Amino acid sequence: MEYLSYICGLTAAITTMCVVFHKQPIHALLYLIMSLLAVSGVLFSLGAYFAASLEIIIYAGAIVVLFVFTVMMLNLSKSVTRQEQNWLKLRSWIGPGLLSCLLFFIISYSILLSNHSRIYCIILDGKQVGIQLFGPYIVAVELISMLLLTGLVVGYHIGRDPRSINTIPKKQSSVTPQAITLKNQLEK
Repeated sequence: MEYLSYICGLTAAITTMCVVFHKQPIHALLYLIMSLLAVSGVLFSLGAYFAASLEIIIYAGAIVVLFVFTVMMLNLSKSVTRQEQNWLKLRSWIGPGLLSCLLFFIISYSILLSNHSRIYCIILDGKQVGIQLFGPYIVAVELISMLLLTGLVVGYHIGRDPRSINTIPKKQSSVTPQAITLKNQLEK
């Protein structure tokens, strides 16, 4: 199982790099799905079956599909493509690259100094996760739910059609133009 974890981790790293450097947004999102599935494989090989299934259902199954629909509806123009090409220049990646190297060395150092020589498999079920989430972490869960609700409301207001705001539909009259001219003639 350890080898499966390492293979999935390597796959996740490679596909995540493809997400960052790919120029076509739909292809980048497909690489993101592959990356999320690889992370799910890592969680599965470490014994976190519940977290692995949630990773597939929530992230790869729902959120990325929304990303795909958004990219398809936006129909990005050539100016956005040129802007993305400017972001892929080397000078814009020096700072994030240095921070990523620093993080890699810190994680490598902490793994090498750990006393554990094996990855232990502990099986968690949904009941244990629920007890933890709604026990000591109830405040964090509620704050995250309010944050998600706020994002939903903001997304609704941003995506709303501005022409539909404060407009009152006009009543359809059953009076024809000929009837109006006849009425005007009779009033004279």
